[in-house]
Amino acid sequence: MTSTTPRITVVGAGSVGSYFGAVLARAGHLVTLVARPEHVAAIEASGLKVHKADGDFTVRLPATTSLEAVRGADLVLLCVKSRDTEDLARRMAALLEPGAVVMSLQNGVENPATIARHVRQPVVPTAVYVATAMPAPGEVRHFGRGELVIGPATPRDAADAALRARLQDIAALFGGAGVPVQVSDAVMDELWAKLLVNCAYNAISALTQQPYGAMAAQAPIRELQENLVREVLAVAHASGRALDEQAARASVEQIARSMPGQLSSTAQDLARGKATEIDDLNGLIVRRGAELGIATPANQSVYALVKLAEAARISAKPA
Repeated sequence: MTSTTPRITVVGAGSVGSYFGAVLARAGHLVTLVARPEHVAAIEASGLKVHKADGDFTVRLPATTSLEAVRGADLVLLCVKSRDTEDLARRMAALLEPGAVVMSLQNGVENPATIARHVRQPVVPTAVYVATAMPAPGEVRHFGRGELVIGPATPRDAADAALRARLQDIAALFGGAGVPVQVSDAVMDELWAKLLVNCAYNAISALTQQPYGAMAAQAPIRELQENLVREVLAVAHASGRALDEQAARASVEQIARSMPGQLSSTAQDLARGKATEIDDLNGLIVRRGAELGIATPANQSVYALVKLAEAARISAKPA
Protein backbone atom coordinates (compact mmCIF):
# COMPACT_ATOMS: atom_id res chain seq x y z
CA MET A 1 0.00 0.00 0.00
CA THR A 2 1.15 3.52 -0.70
CA SER A 3 0.04 4.94 2.66
CA THR A 4 -0.29 3.81 6.27
CA THR A 5 -4.04 4.44 6.00
CA PRO A 6 -4.90 3.02 2.57
CA ARG A 7 -7.93 4.32 0.77
CA ILE A 8 -10.08 1.56 -0.69
CA THR A 9 -12.67 1.91 -3.44
CA VAL A 10 -15.06 -0.91 -4.33
CA VAL A 11 -16.25 -0.63 -7.93
CA GLY A 12 -19.42 -2.56 -8.70
CA ALA A 13 -20.50 -2.94 -5.10
CA GLY A 14 -23.18 -5.59 -5.35
CA SER A 15 -23.53 -8.25 -2.69
CA VAL A 16 -19.91 -9.47 -2.82
CA GLY A 17 -18.27 -6.05 -3.08
CA SER A 18 -20.56 -4.58 -0.44
CA TYR A 19 -19.85 -7.46 1.95
CA PHE A 20 -16.08 -7.10 1.78
CA GLY A 21 -16.37 -3.31 1.78
CA ALA A 22 -18.49 -3.47 4.92
CA VAL A 23 -16.09 -5.84 6.69
CA LEU A 24 -13.11 -3.62 5.85
CA ALA A 25 -14.97 -0.47 6.91
CA ARG A 26 -16.01 -2.05 10.21
CA ALA A 27 -12.31 -2.72 10.85
CA GLY A 28 -11.62 1.00 10.51
CA HIS A 29 -10.45 1.22 6.90
CA LEU A 30 -11.37 4.10 4.59
CA VAL A 31 -13.77 2.46 2.14
CA THR A 32 -15.92 4.02 -0.59
CA LEU A 33 -18.49 2.03 -2.55
CA VAL A 34 -19.36 2.67 -6.20
CA ALA A 35 -22.79 1.16 -6.73
CA ARG A 36 -26.21 1.48 -8.34
CA PRO A 37 -28.32 4.55 -7.42
CA GLU A 38 -30.85 2.70 -5.26
CA HIS A 39 -28.11 0.99 -3.26
CA VAL A 40 -26.28 4.27 -2.78
CA ALA A 41 -29.45 6.05 -1.65
CA ALA A 42 -30.22 3.37 0.94
CA ILE A 43 -26.66 3.42 2.31
CA GLU A 44 -26.70 7.21 2.57
CA ALA A 45 -30.01 7.08 4.43
CA SER A 46 -29.43 4.21 6.85
CA GLY A 47 -25.93 2.84 6.39
CA LEU A 48 -24.98 -0.55 4.94
CA LYS A 49 -26.66 -3.38 6.83
CA VAL A 50 -25.00 -6.81 6.88
CA HIS A 51 -26.97 -9.85 8.05
CA LYS A 52 -24.82 -12.74 9.31
CA ALA A 53 -25.54 -15.92 11.23
CA ASP A 54 -23.28 -14.76 14.07
CA GLY A 55 -24.89 -11.32 14.30
CA ASP A 56 -25.96 -8.38 12.16
CA PHE A 57 -24.08 -5.11 11.91
CA THR A 58 -24.42 -1.76 10.17
CA VAL A 59 -21.60 0.44 8.91
CA ARG A 60 -21.64 4.03 7.75
CA LEU A 61 -19.42 4.60 4.75
CA PRO A 62 -19.34 6.80 1.65
CA ALA A 63 -21.20 5.49 -1.40
CA THR A 64 -21.53 7.01 -4.84
CA THR A 65 -22.58 6.20 -8.39
CA SER A 66 -19.54 7.98 -9.82
CA LEU A 67 -16.40 6.19 -10.96
CA GLU A 68 -14.52 9.35 -9.96
CA ALA A 69 -14.28 7.73 -6.52
CA VAL A 70 -11.37 5.72 -7.94
CA ARG A 71 -9.22 8.89 -7.86
CA GLY A 72 -6.94 8.83 -4.85
CA ALA A 73 -7.57 5.17 -4.05
CA ASP A 74 -4.62 2.98 -3.05
CA LEU A 75 -6.58 -0.23 -3.54
CA VAL A 76 -9.45 -0.79 -5.98
CA LEU A 77 -11.67 -3.86 -5.65
CA LEU A 78 -13.25 -4.46 -9.04
CA CYS A 79 -16.43 -6.48 -8.51
CA VAL A 80 -18.40 -5.81 -11.70
CA LYS A 81 -19.87 -8.54 -13.87
CA SER A 82 -17.45 -9.92 -16.43
CA ARG A 83 -19.35 -8.38 -19.33
CA ASP A 84 -18.59 -4.91 -17.90
CA THR A 85 -14.89 -5.46 -17.26
CA GLU A 86 -13.54 -4.07 -20.52
CA ASP A 87 -15.53 -0.84 -20.32
CA LEU A 88 -14.78 -0.24 -16.62
CA ALA A 89 -11.06 -0.96 -17.02
CA ARG A 90 -10.85 1.47 -19.93
CA ARG A 91 -12.65 4.19 -17.97
CA MET A 92 -10.62 3.61 -14.79
CA ALA A 93 -7.28 3.84 -16.57
CA ALA A 94 -7.23 7.64 -16.53
CA LEU A 95 -8.43 7.83 -12.90
CA LEU A 96 -6.12 5.39 -11.11
CA GLU A 97 -3.25 6.65 -8.99
CA PRO A 98 0.19 5.55 -10.27
CA GLY A 99 0.79 3.51 -7.13
CA ALA A 100 -2.66 1.91 -6.94
CA VAL A 101 -3.36 -1.82 -7.05
CA VAL A 102 -6.44 -3.31 -8.71
CA MET A 103 -7.94 -6.53 -7.33
CA SER A 104 -10.29 -8.48 -9.60
CA LEU A 105 -12.92 -10.07 -7.32
CA GLN A 106 -14.85 -11.54 -10.23
CA ASN A 107 -16.08 -14.82 -11.62
CA GLY A 108 -14.36 -16.19 -14.69
CA VAL A 109 -10.72 -16.55 -15.66
CA GLU A 110 -10.22 -13.84 -18.28
CA ASN A 111 -10.89 -10.68 -16.25
CA PRO A 112 -7.36 -10.06 -14.89
CA ALA A 113 -5.89 -10.11 -18.40
CA THR A 114 -8.70 -7.88 -19.68
CA ILE A 115 -8.05 -5.30 -16.96
CA ALA A 116 -4.29 -5.44 -17.51
CA ARG A 117 -4.73 -4.55 -21.18
CA HIS A 118 -6.04 -1.14 -20.14
CA VAL A 119 -4.31 -0.16 -16.88
CA ARG A 120 -0.63 0.29 -16.04
CA GLN A 121 -1.09 -0.56 -12.37
CA PRO A 122 -0.66 -4.09 -10.96
CA VAL A 123 -3.72 -6.32 -11.36
CA VAL A 124 -4.25 -8.99 -8.71
CA PRO A 125 -6.39 -12.03 -9.62
CA THR A 126 -8.59 -12.96 -6.68
CA ALA A 127 -10.54 -16.15 -6.15
CA VAL A 128 -13.50 -15.31 -3.91
CA TYR A 129 -15.22 -17.95 -1.79
CA VAL A 130 -18.25 -16.38 -0.17
CA ALA A 131 -22.01 -16.85 -0.29
CA THR A 132 -23.93 -13.59 -0.29
CA ALA A 133 -27.10 -12.00 -1.61
CA MET A 134 -28.64 -8.57 -1.63
CA PRO A 135 -32.22 -8.86 -0.32
CA ALA A 136 -32.82 -5.12 -0.67
CA PRO A 137 -30.88 -1.94 -1.47
CA GLY A 138 -28.57 -1.09 1.40
CA GLU A 139 -28.56 -4.66 2.72
CA VAL A 140 -26.31 -7.69 2.27
CA ARG A 141 -26.99 -11.19 3.56
CA HIS A 142 -24.02 -13.45 4.25
CA PHE A 143 -24.71 -17.20 4.02
CA GLY A 144 -21.24 -18.62 4.53
CA ARG A 145 -17.50 -18.65 3.99
CA GLY A 146 -15.61 -15.45 3.11
CA GLU A 147 -12.02 -16.29 2.22
CA LEU A 148 -9.86 -15.04 -0.65
CA VAL A 149 -6.95 -16.44 -2.65
CA ILE A 150 -4.70 -13.86 -4.33
CA GLY A 151 -1.48 -14.02 -6.29
CA PRO A 152 0.48 -12.97 -9.37
CA ALA A 153 -1.30 -13.27 -12.71
CA THR A 154 1.77 -14.15 -14.78
CA PRO A 155 5.29 -15.56 -14.30
CA ARG A 156 6.60 -12.04 -14.85
CA ASP A 157 4.45 -10.77 -11.98
CA ALA A 158 5.60 -13.67 -9.83
CA ALA A 159 9.22 -12.50 -10.26
CA ASP A 160 8.36 -8.92 -9.20
CA ALA A 161 9.60 -8.49 -5.62
CA ALA A 162 7.71 -5.22 -5.15
CA LEU A 163 4.44 -6.84 -6.20
CA ARG A 164 5.01 -9.78 -3.91
CA ALA A 165 5.45 -7.34 -1.01
CA ARG A 166 2.18 -5.66 -1.96
CA LEU A 167 0.40 -9.00 -2.01
CA GLN A 168 1.56 -9.62 1.55
CA ASP A 169 0.36 -6.14 2.54
CA ILE A 170 -3.06 -6.86 1.01
CA ALA A 171 -3.27 -10.19 2.83
CA ALA A 172 -2.42 -8.44 6.11
CA LEU A 173 -4.99 -5.70 5.45
CA PHE A 174 -7.83 -8.18 4.89
CA GLY A 175 -6.57 -10.49 7.62
CA GLY A 176 -6.74 -7.65 10.12
CA ALA A 177 -10.42 -7.31 9.21
CA GLY A 178 -11.05 -10.99 9.82
CA VAL A 179 -10.95 -12.07 6.17
CA PRO A 180 -8.67 -15.10 5.59
CA VAL A 181 -6.39 -14.51 2.59
CA GLN A 182 -4.01 -17.01 1.01
CA VAL A 183 -1.24 -15.75 -1.27
CA SER A 184 -0.61 -18.31 -4.00
CA ASP A 185 1.52 -18.43 -7.14
CA ALA A 186 -1.14 -20.79 -8.51
CA VAL A 187 -3.99 -18.27 -8.22
CA MET A 188 -4.91 -18.66 -11.90
CA ASP A 189 -5.29 -22.41 -11.37
CA GLU A 190 -7.43 -21.49 -8.36
CA LEU A 191 -9.63 -19.33 -10.60
CA TRP A 192 -10.00 -22.24 -13.02
CA ALA A 193 -10.92 -24.50 -10.10
CA LYS A 194 -13.59 -22.01 -9.06
CA LEU A 195 -14.79 -21.77 -12.66
CA LEU A 196 -15.23 -25.54 -12.60
CA VAL A 197 -17.45 -25.32 -9.52
CA ASN A 198 -19.42 -22.45 -11.06
CA CYS A 199 -19.94 -24.46 -14.24
CA ALA A 200 -21.20 -27.38 -12.16
CA TYR A 201 -23.74 -25.34 -10.20
CA ASN A 202 -24.62 -21.92 -11.60
CA ALA A 203 -26.59 -22.79 -14.71
CA ILE A 204 -28.57 -25.63 -13.10
CA SER A 205 -29.37 -23.49 -10.07
CA ALA A 206 -30.49 -20.70 -12.40
CA LEU A 207 -32.69 -22.88 -14.60
CA THR A 208 -34.39 -24.57 -11.63
CA GLN A 209 -34.15 -21.71 -9.11
CA GLN A 210 -32.96 -24.30 -6.60
CA PRO A 211 -30.15 -24.01 -4.03
CA TYR A 212 -27.03 -26.14 -3.99
CA GLY A 213 -28.22 -28.56 -1.31
CA ALA A 214 -31.38 -29.44 -3.24
CA MET A 215 -29.31 -30.05 -6.36
CA ALA A 216 -26.94 -32.39 -4.55
CA ALA A 217 -29.90 -34.44 -3.26
CA GLN A 218 -30.85 -35.48 -6.81
CA ALA A 219 -28.86 -38.30 -8.41
CA PRO A 220 -29.69 -37.22 -12.00
CA ILE A 221 -28.38 -33.71 -11.22
CA ARG A 222 -25.17 -35.13 -9.74
CA GLU A 223 -24.71 -37.15 -12.93
CA LEU A 224 -25.20 -34.03 -15.04
CA GLN A 225 -22.70 -32.19 -12.86
CA GLU A 226 -20.16 -34.96 -13.38
CA ASN A 227 -20.51 -34.55 -17.15
CA LEU A 228 -20.05 -30.78 -16.82
CA VAL A 229 -16.99 -31.25 -14.60
CA ARG A 230 -15.43 -33.79 -16.96
CA GLU A 231 -15.66 -31.34 -19.85
CA VAL A 232 -14.27 -28.41 -17.83
CA LEU A 233 -11.32 -30.54 -16.74
CA ALA A 234 -10.58 -31.50 -20.34
CA VAL A 235 -10.64 -27.86 -21.47
CA ALA A 236 -8.61 -26.70 -18.46
CA HIS A 237 -5.89 -29.29 -19.00
CA ALA A 238 -5.72 -28.48 -22.73
CA SER A 239 -5.38 -24.80 -21.74
CA GLY A 240 -2.33 -25.58 -19.62
CA ARG A 241 -4.01 -25.41 -16.21
CA ALA A 242 -2.88 -27.98 -13.64
CA LEU A 243 -6.17 -28.90 -12.02
CA ASP A 244 -6.29 -31.95 -9.78
CA GLU A 245 -9.30 -34.05 -10.78
CA GLN A 246 -9.87 -35.57 -7.34
CA ALA A 247 -9.62 -32.17 -5.63
CA ALA A 248 -11.94 -30.63 -8.23
CA ARG A 249 -14.66 -33.22 -7.63
CA ALA A 250 -14.23 -32.87 -3.86
CA SER A 251 -14.75 -29.11 -4.21
CA VAL A 252 -18.00 -29.66 -6.09
CA GLU A 253 -19.28 -31.91 -3.30
CA GLN A 254 -18.03 -29.60 -0.54
CA ILE A 255 -19.85 -26.53 -1.88
CA ALA A 256 -23.23 -28.22 -1.50
CA ARG A 257 -22.37 -29.12 2.11
CA SER A 258 -21.02 -25.70 3.08
CA MET A 259 -23.64 -23.62 1.20
CA PRO A 260 -26.78 -25.81 1.01
CA GLY A 261 -29.19 -22.89 0.94
CA GLN A 262 -27.29 -20.79 -1.60
CA LEU A 263 -28.76 -19.86 -4.97
CA SER A 264 -26.06 -19.20 -7.57
CA SER A 265 -25.35 -15.65 -8.68
CA THR A 266 -26.64 -16.70 -12.11
CA ALA A 267 -29.92 -17.80 -10.50
CA GLN A 268 -30.20 -14.47 -8.66
CA ASP A 269 -29.57 -12.50 -11.86
CA LEU A 270 -32.08 -14.57 -13.83
CA ALA A 271 -34.76 -14.16 -11.15
CA ARG A 272 -34.32 -10.38 -11.34
CA GLY A 273 -34.48 -10.27 -15.13
CA LYS A 274 -30.82 -9.23 -15.35
CA ALA A 275 -28.20 -10.37 -17.83
CA THR A 276 -26.13 -13.22 -16.37
CA GLU A 277 -22.44 -14.09 -16.57
CA ILE A 278 -23.13 -17.38 -18.31
CA ASP A 279 -21.00 -16.33 -21.32
CA ASP A 280 -17.96 -16.29 -19.03
CA LEU A 281 -18.83 -19.53 -17.24
CA ASN A 282 -20.21 -22.47 -19.24
CA GLY A 283 -20.07 -20.29 -22.35
CA LEU A 284 -16.32 -19.90 -21.95
CA ILE A 285 -15.90 -23.68 -21.77
CA VAL A 286 -17.93 -24.04 -24.96
CA ARG A 287 -15.81 -21.44 -26.77
CA ARG A 288 -12.48 -22.79 -25.52
CA GLY A 289 -13.61 -26.32 -26.29
CA ALA A 290 -14.42 -25.38 -29.88
CA GLU A 291 -11.01 -23.71 -30.27
CA LEU A 292 -9.23 -26.76 -28.85
CA GLY A 293 -11.28 -29.40 -30.63
CA ILE A 294 -12.86 -30.69 -27.40
CA ALA A 295 -16.55 -31.61 -27.37
CA THR A 296 -18.55 -29.96 -24.59
CA PRO A 297 -22.17 -31.11 -25.09
CA ALA A 298 -23.21 -30.84 -21.42
CA ASN A 299 -21.89 -27.29 -21.08
CA GLN A 300 -23.34 -26.38 -24.47
CA SER A 301 -26.78 -27.58 -23.38
CA VAL A 302 -26.99 -25.72 -20.07
CA TYR A 303 -25.40 -22.64 -21.66
CA ALA A 304 -28.01 -22.57 -24.44
CA LEU A 305 -30.87 -23.05 -21.98
CA VAL A 306 -29.70 -20.22 -19.72
CA LYS A 307 -29.33 -17.92 -22.73
CA LEU A 308 -32.91 -18.73 -23.75
CA ALA A 309 -34.24 -18.18 -20.22
CA GLU A 310 -32.21 -14.98 -19.93
CA ALA A 311 -33.64 -13.57 -23.15
CA ALA A 312 -37.18 -14.44 -22.06
CA ARG A 313 -36.79 -12.87 -18.60
CA ILE A 314 -35.16 -9.69 -19.92
CA SER A 315 -37.78 -9.21 -22.65
CA ALA A 316 -40.58 -9.73 -20.10
CA LYS A 317 -39.11 -7.26 -17.60
CA PRO A 318 -41.25 -4.08 -17.29
CA ALA A 319 -39.69 -1.02 -18.94
